[in-house]
Amino acid sequence: MRPTLFYLAASGMLCVLLWTPYILNRLFVWGLPAFISNYPNNRFPAEAPEIPVWAQRAQRTHLNMVETLPAFVAVVLAAQLSDVATSDIVNTGAAAFFWARIFHAAVYIFGIPYLRTPIYLVSWAAILVIGAQVVF
Repeated sequence: MRPTLFYLAASGMLCVLLWTPYILNRLFVWGLPAFISNYPNNRFPAEAPEIPVWAQRAQRTHLNMVETLPAFVAVVLAAQLSDVATSDIVNTGAAAFFWARIFHAAVYIFGIPYLRTPIYLVSWAAILVIGAQVVF
């Protein structure tokens, strides 16, 4: 398998897995009956149980990945369909995106100050670098 496709698949799996901490927290905070019904006390969202800050950050981490992943998919697929698919720059960009998103998730969920945006910008730059290889 080409490294670029490996990191594309791994990034897709990461996107799905980033949902897990938030949902597990919701299960433990709400309890199983309310979690299954999705409407605690039949008054959700007006009276939603309080969610810890880390779980709120986990949810935003997942949403951020959902927003960013389509751009990554687009440039990787374009690279695969062009003659730059095996370029070291494209492979490195795909790896950089994936690992930056892993670190972004950890930094965001644990609330480590000053690192979230720079790490996000690494993943953003990786998308642009891959795209530039295709376009230029």
